[in-house]
Amino acid sequence: MPRQIMPKGLPFELKSYLELIELTGRCIREGKRGYIESTHLPLLERVNISPENWLKLTTQFTRVFHGAVGRTTSQESYSEHLSRKRRSNVSNSEKLLA
Repeated sequence: MPRQIMPKGLPFELKSYLELIELTGRCIREGKRGYIESTHLPLLERVNISPENWLKLTTQFTRVFHGAVGRTTSQESYSEHLSRKRRSNVSNSEKLLA
């Protein structure tokens, strides 16, 4: 019965999980799959996404975005390539992927 009251998923916060993944990648031997060099910045800093925005991206992605997703410059290139004038996700992209 104790399993019934446990929440779904991992029993710790997203930030702690990302730190665990990061530390694991840094412990893996160089040249092996998953290795992260010690000189690299932390993951979310490298991609310039705040932990709050990352959580929203991972838990509400299909509610926030419809169609093409990416930084504003990428969406502009994509729209030009398809000869589209309207970019549907620009404001959410600017907020979450800036």
